[in-house]
Amino acid sequence: MKHAATGDTVHVHYTGTLDDGTVFDSSKGREPLEVTVGGGLVIAGFDNALQGMAVGETKSVTLPPEEAYGDHHEQLVHSVERERIPAEVTLELGNMLQAADNSGNEIQLRIVGLDEASVTLDANHPLAGQALTFELSLVQIVG
Repeated sequence: MKHAATGDTVHVHYTGTLDDGTVFDSSKGREPLEVTVGGGLVIAGFDNALQGMAVGETKSVTLPPEEAYGDHHEQLVHSVERERIPAEVTLELGNMLQAADNSGNEIQLRIVGLDEASVTLDANHPLAGQALTFELSLVQIVG
């Protein structure tokens, strides 16, 4: 029986949950995710968990933040004056905004605080600092 190895393209069904059991992502009801093992297109712990899996195998892995979206960094949380936010932007807690960094790269910002004078934006990934559990089911090894 073949086992998934670096360079193999595989199809995998997954469900990702937080410590409290909240599902944050799942392939249920969709086609399985196609990923090249070791290709670096999914988070490191997810990629590593696929190594050695056989078709039909299901397993559960819990990833610490450093194998998922990293630690939460306070230096990526900033308050800006409301007037610096374009008027057409809806300001609600949890909303995501797009901006450009000093190099022109697109970054995602989540609104984490609001008051009459300022908006607090967080450039961390929304799942940064959290352990993530994935239920993985290997459907197919394509090649």
